Amino acid sequence: MKKMKLGKTDEFLPAIGLGTWEMGGGISPDPSNDRESVKAIVKAVELGMTHIDTAEYYGSGHTEEVVGKALKEIGRDKVFLTSKVWPNHLKIKDMLNSIEGSLKRLGTDHVDLYLIHWPPEDLSIKEAIQNINVVLDRGYTRYIGVSNFSISQLKEAIEASKNLVVCNQVRYNIEDREIERSGLLDFCKKNAISVVAYSPLNRMGISATASKLENIAKNRKITSPEVALAWLVKKGVFAIPKALSEKHLIENAKAGDIELTDEEMKFLE
Repeated sequence: MKKMKLGKTDEFLPAIGLGTWEMGGGISPDPSNDRESVKAIVKAVELGMTHIDTAEYYGSGHTEEVVGKALKEIGRDKVFLTSKVWPNHLKIKDMLNSIEGSLKRLGTDHVDLYLIHWPPEDLSIKEAIQNINVVLDRGYTRYIGVSNFSISQLKEAIEASKNLVVCNQVRYNIEDREIERSGLLDFCKKNAISVVAYSPLNRMGISATASKLENIAKNRKITSPEVALAWLVKKGVFAIPKALSEKHLIENAKAGDIELTDEEMKFLE
């Protein structure tokens, strides 16, 4: 599995990780697929997808409990663990309650990366960033970052933070390229802030892009999702696709080792 540097840190993460949205429920808990989800997380790590992304919002916390069960089987030291705090929990007392609740559910004393899930709703970015720095200072996380921040919001976050803001997690895939049009991707690259793409596959239907992916997939004897993930990796972006089936997990892991040519990238553009 190809690894890439996280921001300005000395940390290298696998290009493809595992997202956990809807493992253990969407906006409310749903234990019906817990066993399947734990199995998928364990398999993902075996395949080299050691970056596991979750959030307190997922399944109203139950997803973190599912991840915690998987960590008991895997071993905490084998995983780079990311979680996120919801935007109405950004005041210092609420944020500390959030991270402590997440750690309890995950069964660990720290996460590796803690993100502000969405820009603040009821306080300034400056205050929110100062508060997440307290989380880092207390040893609850090793790194901090943001999610769904625009260029202007990211500038504010960088200016307000005494520690490195190492990443911006955003929606990005070959058919949803708003971060390119807005200049956000270029801004992140210029400032050594890693982009982590959620919804990296977007499960394409019949479209011009889908047919192009299929064209390359046939030539390489791989799948269209593998091409779509390899496209993101070639862009220098981390991807965190969610998958439950072993087939999809294996496909996703393989994508981390696929090097698209300049000609193929130009064709997909």
